[in-house]
Amino acid sequence: MRFNKKKFIYLISPVKIYKSFYVDLIKVLKQKKVSFFQLRIKKESLTNKIKIGKKVKKICKKFNVKFLVNDDVYLAKKLNAEGCHLGQKDMNISEARKLIGNKIIGITCHNSFKLVKTALRNKADYLALGAFNYSKTKRVRYKASIDFLKEVKKITKTPIVVIGGINSDNYKKLLLNKANFLAISGYIWNNKKLKPLEAIKKLK
Repeated sequence: MRFNKKKFIYLISPVKIYKSFYVDLIKVLKQKKVSFFQLRIKKESLTNKIKIGKKVKKICKKFNVKFLVNDDVYLAKKLNAEGCHLGQKDMNISEARKLIGNKIIGITCHNSFKLVKTALRNKADYLALGAFNYSKTKRVRYKASIDFLKEVKKITKTPIVVIGGINSDNYKKLLLNKANFLAISGYIWNNKKLKPLEAIKKLK
């Protein structure tokens, strides 16, 4: 995974795809700050997920953004996505590799060294750590600290994606402490004060 300093955002889709989402997505990706886009929609039918996935993948391709699917390796394979993200309760890496081959596979490691070491042993392409802040998108069950991030950086060169309530007020601290990518969702899509384009412009 090549690391582009300017493209430090790992963008996660809104939970529900709203009417003007595709237009907003184009505006956001045009800013050239996003490296990855993760499709994370739980409550849609498979038919809808495929339909949405195809549209999003096309937009991502246009802006040279890697398109990943959350949780569902079968959907990732069906959409020929560039990879998938696996939580601790999802399929294990070796099974996922058998299905999608040499694609990007990222693993949620919360705030646990043990999970980090397992993911590294299984050759994960990136490690997702967090939550670093309170998040409205997901109930925070695991709290990670900057110290934990620093410790993980000492033992691996594998890219680190940090997650959890990241916004324009707290993002710089994470980048300064060498997080490779910032996973952001709510701040872009569910921001009460800013439209998606205005929100991403604040992340410089």
